[in-house]
Amino acid sequence: MSTFFCSDYARQVGEDLIGSATNYETYILVECPPPWTREAFNSRWVPKNLQSLEQEITRAKLPVRFLLIANDVSHKADQTTLLIYQKKQGLSHGYCKYEFHLPNIEQVAGVVKKWLANRTADYPVYTDATRDILVCTHGSHDKCCARYGNPFYFHAANTINDLELAHVRLWKSSHFGGHRFAPTAIDLPEGRYYGVLDQETLKAIITRAGDIQSLEKVYRGWGILPSQLQVLERELIFHYGWDWFNYKVAGKILEQSLDNQTFLGEINCESPDGSLYTYQAQIIKDNTKSVQLKSACNAHQTSVLVKYTIANVWLTSTKVVILSK
Repeated sequence: MSTFFCSDYARQVGEDLIGSATNYETYILVECPPPWTREAFNSRWVPKNLQSLEQEITRAKLPVRFLLIANDVSHKADQTTLLIYQKKQGLSHGYCKYEFHLPNIEQVAGVVKKWLANRTADYPVYTDATRDILVCTHGSHDKCCARYGNPFYFHAANTINDLELAHVRLWKSSHFGGHRFAPTAIDLPEGRYYGVLDQETLKAIITRAGDIQSLEKVYRGWGILPSQLQVLERELIFHYGWDWFNYKVAGKILEQSLDNQTFLGEINCESPDGSLYTYQAQIIKDNTKSVQLKSACNAHQTSVLVKYTIANVWLTSTKVVILSK
């Protein structure tokens, strides 16, 4: 019997990636060397206090995502990097980064608890601008992330090195969803998700240059927006080009039908020169794009994955704001 790979199957059926980015207020990224078990926080190097905190927050259904991260030197590092990415309120480019260098992983739970309670910590906080690219390599969670994530990570390290971009860091990451799109990545601090990546599209994403249409096949959506609105944001990318990545954005669902087939969505944006725009769109379930498939390598049954499309879009207002010097 041939082995089933969910990523191969999703490619065969041509599943559209858009709308698969998940929406969190906070990402908590903890440096911890692999190997990681299927449930990452049960891994051998994760202390009990951190396991308990992650379980507690998951049970409370808070919009917080815990992930383990590592790079090629994590196993011999004499400190533990903790990254907290906090979603900005209102119009924004994504998330704010707070970085801690802790003596060891045992300190993480205490720092995170204190941070979540009142945004303070007993250690220095680094907020310098870096770009953290997380690639899922969590093969014990889904074998596609080992099969496609690991080689992609290896080559991506060379790609970033060749581009000589000192502010871009590459991390292996535990599972963050969408392994059927392996190799899959999150680009922080923006919080944009990508899948089915190759080195050419990675280069385009990192340098914001090249054919913008290449994003159609790899862009999963922007994690600061509700999933249904991500299809509208993708259209705005194609409309504005790479310049769109310099816009500040906020979005919300204004109305939805009882059967969840139709939504009225709104995206507000501010251009680099301070001009404000509001786009509204009617977003409807797209039966031609919705697919039924096994969404993971070890799934026992198929799931219906609903896709949305834009029925119509209109610019409801434009307001030019002259910022005083």
